[in-house]
Amino acid sequence: MLNYIIRRLAIGSITLLMITFVVYGLIRNMPGTPLTVDLAESSPDKQISAEELKRRAEIYGLDKPWYVAYWKWAGNVLQGNLGRSIQEKQPVMRVILPRIGPTLLLSVTSLALSYLLAVPLGLYGSARSGRLDERTTSVFMFMLYSFPSFVAALLLLNLFYVKLDGTLFHLKPGMVSDNYPQLTMGGKVLDVFKHSILPVFCYTYGSLAYYSRFVKANMEEVIRQDYMRTARAKGLSPLTVLVKHGFRNTMIPFVTMLGLTLPGLLSGSVILEEIFSWPGMGRLFFSAITTRDYEVIMTEILIYTLMTLAGQLVADILYAFVDPRVTYS
Repeated sequence: MLNYIIRRLAIGSITLLMITFVVYGLIRNMPGTPLTVDLAESSPDKQISAEELKRRAEIYGLDKPWYVAYWKWAGNVLQGNLGRSIQEKQPVMRVILPRIGPTLLLSVTSLALSYLLAVPLGLYGSARSGRLDERTTSVFMFMLYSFPSFVAALLLLNLFYVKLDGTLFHLKPGMVSDNYPQLTMGGKVLDVFKHSILPVFCYTYGSLAYYSRFVKANMEEVIRQDYMRTARAKGLSPLTVLVKHGFRNTMIPFVTMLGLTLPGLLSGSVILEEIFSWPGMGRLFFSAITTRDYEVIMTEILIYTLMTLAGQLVADILYAFVDPRVTYS
């Protein structure tokens, strides 16, 4: 197992190097730079001279070719220095850290709800396969999965923010209300909860539909196996056969899916966070691309890549625990 983990870490390091190298080249070759963005947004009477522009480019390392600047960035990362945000004028981690909590609030809540609801729905669908109630549920789940979350977000905002304004059900975009600092601790928790209802719903319904269908599809394959018929012939209850003997043997694809969801915990959603004015990682990523804040973009790409590689490694390691036939020795 240890040798396998070491090999995977070595391969992951090479993969990380290649991904960050390519992404750095792409973002540095986008039209415009942080300095030209500043010039475009500044007033005409405050134009920067060519000498000052050149001096700032040297300060931020924008005067060097991108492949030279990449190795400087990579060297700083290895020393624990993620650089400074060009737009915010402060260390990158100080910009990113306040955004992690809001994104985790949405992603962890959505992931927990998705799995808690998807597993029973998937098992129910496999137990009632072919019946009217199961077919009705399946059609509804397919409709949910095919409905874009950003369209649902706009419709929900139009309903709860515009149409229901002044009522008890009025919900505003953002993470907190204007009077949040004056609220009690319980009031603050309730305020954040109210603001998170719509984004959590938009985060959850698509993945819930997918995961429930995923569980059902794997269970239908397992149900046809000989050992399932043997378990039923022994007189075991349908619930025991379904959960203990059936679902347990669908854990490998389920673990694979769980590992692939790990990067989503911190990546956030650029569109949903922008629509709901949610101060998370996705909205920060969109802002960084707009302003060409290279250091922030690369730090977020680095986090997402590390989470993806870690998720795949965790899934592979968990295989050995859910299936005794799998060994890495």
